[in-house]
Amino acid sequence: MTMKEKVGQVFSIANDHAPVAGCTITKEVKGGNNAITYVSLSEETDISAEIHPYGKFIIVHSGDLTIYKAFDHDITLETGESIIIPPDSLAGMKSRNGVVYTEITLRRTDHMNKVIKAGEVFKLKDLIPYQEDQIVNMDVVHNDEMKFAIMAFDEGTGLSEHAAPGEALIFALDGEGIIGYEGEEHLIKAGEQFHFAKGGLHYVKATKKFKMGLLLTLA
Repeated sequence: MTMKEKVGQVFSIANDHAPVAGCTITKEVKGGNNAITYVSLSEETDISAEIHPYGKFIIVHSGDLTIYKAFDHDITLETGESIIIPPDSLAGMKSRNGVVYTEITLRRTDHMNKVIKAGEVFKLKDLIPYQEDQIVNMDVVHNDEMKFAIMAFDEGTGLSEHAAPGEALIFALDGEGIIGYEGEEHLIKAGEQFHFAKGGLHYVKATKKFKMGLLLTLA
């Protein structure tokens, strides 16, 4: 199932899906077992608590998001923070000042990195360090149809040109880098995103220190 997202250009989920006064807005970017949805809540709006038979991987792009009823106390996330909500949780979402976030559906059989604990707030960029002259990689969650990994590039490192085996969504987490895609170079900075089509030739260059998240979908 193809992602409903622009291809081959830098964009911002936070800017493209800014909250609309008094409204809650959702956009399913990709359906299936590991659905990807953009959600925006305007200030003082909420999504009522519901129970779902799947987990949720939340990435906040801007604003504040409070998750209630899922845990023994309300948890508030700020820009750049993430959380895993386990399956079968009664969870509601609300925002005091407005929020834009991405929600990735997680199956029960998905393999989660042991450094991630459900219900604990974390920043993806803080999970891995920079290492001199090296590229550091960590799989956050994966299955046979999807992988979310994070990578830290020291200045001057990069990935040589290759083709994506599926579609990929890049989340720039820290610093800035160059994304080469189908013969063109694009500067991407923390807080921005980039979408590769399946089979799209691409490379990554870190002209400065750069961290990114990679959401790869194979089905």
